[in-house]
Amino acid sequence: MTTVQAGLTYYKQVNEQVRSINDNEIAIENAIGQRYLGCGSSGKTIIIHGTPGNGLGQYLNGSTIEVFGNAQEAVGDTMNEGDIIIHGNVGDACGYGMRGGRIFIEGDCGYRGGIHMKAYQQHYPVVVIGGKAGSFLGEYQAGGLILVLGIGQDGAYPASNFCGTGMHGGKIVLRCDKAPEGLPRQVLVSEATADDMDRIAPYVEAFCRYFGGDAKALLAQKYHVLSPNPEAGYHQLYTYES
Repeated sequence: MTTVQAGLTYYKQVNEQVRSINDNEIAIENAIGQRYLGCGSSGKTIIIHGTPGNGLGQYLNGSTIEVFGNAQEAVGDTMNEGDIIIHGNVGDACGYGMRGGRIFIEGDCGYRGGIHMKAYQQHYPVVVIGGKAGSFLGEYQAGGLILVLGIGQDGAYPASNFCGTGMHGGKIVLRCDKAPEGLPRQVLVSEATADDMDRIAPYVEAFCRYFGGDAKALLAQKYHVLSPNPEAGYHQLYTYES
């Protein structure tokens, strides 16, 4: 493994150094807000200690990025493939326009997580949030899965206002005791079925492998599924096949 000391080095220099390394395993130590770490990377394992700046793993194309700390805005923006694992919280717009791969967040997510997520053929994006999410979660979601485990929320609704506004594809799955109220009219809510639980089980198990916890106990709780309301979508804005 090759180690890069970030510290107070300007983000462009850190990224140039990371891209120049032939080793498939890279450690970045003492990250202090450097932007775009791991951008467009493929075939690498990048371990980061500290706090990476905006755009961590943008356009990620198959690498694994693991952060021991918090991350700022736009984690995994438009990523195609790979895994991003955050041992902490993330800022706003995590998974913006995400097209594939997986993001696992141990703690909380800021506003507009999963906005404009989309799925195509074999590409299926997944965001797993261990704690709670801010407002506009899954805004204009077009595909993929957003799973909010609500750990530490004592069964309360683990998202803020306007969850799923404008969503027209994909699913948002929330661990909470009661069905959320006051959702946008574009969203339908139902209690998770056995099939729904089978689909989310691998992601809950992966979350517990990364961060600890009892997957069986989590899966034994009540979950609710948010999906698009076909009667309230913005039909004039989208082309689709029935």
